[in-house]
Amino acid sequence: MTTTGEERERWFDHTEIEPRWQRTWDEADVFRIDDDETDPEYVLAMFPYTSGSLHMGHVRNYTITDAYARFERMRGESVLHPMGWDSFGLPAENAAEERDTNPRDWTMQCIDSMRDQLTEMGFGYDWDRELATCEPEYYQWNQWLFKQFREEGLVERQAAELNWCPSCETVLADEQVEGEEELCWRCDTPIEAREMDQWFFTITDYAEELLESLDDLDGWPNNVREMQRNWIGKQAGASVAFEVGEHGAVDIFTTRLDTIHGATFFSLAPGHPVAQEIAEDNDEVAEYIEMAEEADEDELDVTSGVFTGEYATNPATGEEIPVYVADYVLTDVGTGALYAVPAHDERDHEFAEAHDIDIVQVVEPTDDADADPEDIDVQEAAYPEDGVLVNSGEFDGLASAEARDRFVEEFDGEHRTEYNLRDWGISRQRYWGTPIPMIHCDDCGYVEVPDEDLPVELPEFVHTTGNPLDAAEEWKQTTCPDCGADAVRETDTMDTFVDSSWYFMRYTSPGMEAAPFDAERASDWMPVDQYVGGIEHAVMHLLYARFFTKVLDDLDMVNGVREPFTNLTNQGMVLGEDGNKMSKSLGNGVSPQRIIEEYGADTARLFIMEAAQPEKEFAWSPEGVQSAHSFLQNVYTLVSEYADGEAGTDADPENGDDIADYVAREIDATAANATAEFEDFRFNHALQAVRELVSLLRRYQEATTPDADTFERGLATAAKLLAPVAPHAAEEMWAELGHDDLIAEAEWPAAEAPADYEMERQLIENTREDIRDIVDTVGIEDPQTITLAVAPEWKHRVLDLARNADGNVVGTVMQDEELREQGEAAADFAKELAGRAQSLDEQLPPEREQAALERAAWLVEREFGADVIVQSPEEADPDLVGKAGPGRPAIDIEE
Repeated sequence: MTTTGEERERWFDHTEIEPRWQRTWDEADVFRIDDDETDPEYVLAMFPYTSGSLHMGHVRNYTITDAYARFERMRGESVLHPMGWDSFGLPAENAAEERDTNPRDWTMQCIDSMRDQLTEMGFGYDWDRELATCEPEYYQWNQWLFKQFREEGLVERQAAELNWCPSCETVLADEQVEGEEELCWRCDTPIEAREMDQWFFTITDYAEELLESLDDLDGWPNNVREMQRNWIGKQAGASVAFEVGEHGAVDIFTTRLDTIHGATFFSLAPGHPVAQEIAEDNDEVAEYIEMAEEADEDELDVTSGVFTGEYATNPATGEEIPVYVADYVLTDVGTGALYAVPAHDERDHEFAEAHDIDIVQVVEPTDDADADPEDIDVQEAAYPEDGVLVNSGEFDGLASAEARDRFVEEFDGEHRTEYNLRDWGISRQRYWGTPIPMIHCDDCGYVEVPDEDLPVELPEFVHTTGNPLDAAEEWKQTTCPDCGADAVRETDTMDTFVDSSWYFMRYTSPGMEAAPFDAERASDWMPVDQYVGGIEHAVMHLLYARFFTKVLDDLDMVNGVREPFTNLTNQGMVLGEDGNKMSKSLGNGVSPQRIIEEYGADTARLFIMEAAQPEKEFAWSPEGVQSAHSFLQNVYTLVSEYADGEAGTDADPENGDDIADYVAREIDATAANATAEFEDFRFNHALQAVRELVSLLRRYQEATTPDADTFERGLATAAKLLAPVAPHAAEEMWAELGHDDLIAEAEWPAAEAPADYEMERQLIENTREDIRDIVDTVGIEDPQTITLAVAPEWKHRVLDLARNADGNVVGTVMQDEELREQGEAAADFAKELAGRAQSLDEQLPPEREQAALERAAWLVEREFGADVIVQSPEEADPDLVGKAGPGRPAIDIEE
């Protein structure tokens, strides 16, 4: 749409209106929610890490939740839409080191800056509920909850081989190690293995429920649920014992006990106790274990291993098979030991080939399998599928599943279920986190800090390598709460994912001093109805939050709330203009601050929401930004012109009432369509509907002097539908229309489409397209009159019968006495319909089809510059009527 200089003079100044409306909302407490509200709509975005500035990913995330929260508020819902700060963590510590300051001062500066930016974006938060996880008022409850978990038996201190990041100088949970290269999730440094004593939350106690309840999370993306299923990694199998030389019985876990007769070697993980025992007397094994522990994963392959000189006895055959230590066997998967069947496992097969170990087939395809037994050569490749047993003595011919069950008893095994999920190591050797509330006494061991001494606050920051709390000698030295002797505080801090595992409950009562949150209110307000955040948290934050919620319910702190988030949306990435991920190194980043200053927050919000559905990625587009900006200004101009009495032209066609009627129906339909799209998080579709409505109102204004009530209702509807996404501009429009209240608190437009609207819309679209085809095909340059003739009633009767004829269209139609009176015309029409019987749609009856065409005639007149006549079957020329069908009026064009 071209904008004239006169129209530009009417444009609003975003630098003036946006701060003004933000102040107005704040003064009116628009977004504040009272504590006594009952079960409000809880809309939440994952709170940001306090990096100091917003990026476009933040803007997208928070625009999504703000738009939805505003939408629900206008629909009359009480809405909880809070904001806080994920403010502990290593980046703040590193930033403080670089700037010769302390993490707290740096973090607070970042929070102040980011709060200002969020306000400038017009996000409607209840700032009374703001929280920061680095404040003692918050993290004391991390410490208190740690103690509650410990009393429930969900906290353990244990030695374990852990993931150590040499750059961050701290332990990482399994979920924080990324990719096959095993890199630190924060700094991309290859991790190392270290044996350390650590504090763990025993999340594995909840493995089964965490897995099973995924099936009930219908509002979550399937890929997130699948990622959690895979991470939990449930495997049903069995354990049996193999005698390993003088080392006694060694348990293995397998899901394929049916293959035990084909075991030709035995493997131990480098960390298995028996492997460690063997290494004491075997230098070659000791060297291999040391090499395996120090090597990066990409330095080893599945064939890496060393023969121990020991043999294991196969309980199925009594044969002795060689024992290897092999890096492809993982200490923390299964039992860290396995019997190997090269014929039926790819990794075992590769290892056997490399070490010249026998390969014995013990399973072959069933008769109804896709594979032919004659085509299977296990010497060339493993056959990993189920089948029937061979070379298994008296058990030959047994199906794999039956054999697995039978062998458990046969070889003194037991049915077992294993999980890939490991307990959550929460100890971090860093300063900027929640101190773990434990004290070590030489006589009493580890003792909890008493409740009355919580919070254990962080001391002054010490600039040092390694763990700064180890260097805080005065803070570290204390007395034992049990015996009063000299003791030492725990110097590890908690994984910051502890902070984010329950923050959404703290929002329900952030100022509470006697408990983490008000149990009754949290039970009523939880779970979160709509949660939005990045896919990168699928098996970290989201899994931990689910675990915490279940434990808190079991602790009677929330009543029956077992899942934290009902609906989850993972927003897609905002890419640079070049289609690549925005990054400093590529120089393709876009500053939200610059966009706000140049175009305004509403433009940024509108562009982001129009560009794609929330879960899809999209590339930044300067043209798209300009389009969003121009659209908002043009809508405002239309409103301003109307408010000043300038809407309309001198044109006043005879069908003015029909035009008003058409526009009124489109207003209703747009409201209904946009409402449904907002509900389904398809904001781009809703906004496209608003654009179409505004275009229609502009054409209405140009075609005639609009009906005042209809035109104003259209403008008000457009403003309301824009209000969730472009709230400042919408408020300005609302005020221009003479309203004293705020559009943020106005009632959402009635959302019910007119009866049979979709059929009417399709009729009009098809008719206009048919006219275009005729004009283009015939080459009509200057049409003067376009006549539309509606099909007679009997053709509609034929259509109705044809749609229900069950294949015999002509026979069904010709059995109708009234239709037989139409003679060959009815039979011919029935034959025509029979040819497309699978695609016959219901159509409007003749009188309503005629009314719909009359309402829309002005659109055809404006497009083609011709007079439009709509005729009933009785009014039109019989030859013309003969060409008409239901939903397809006959068309005659005169030049």
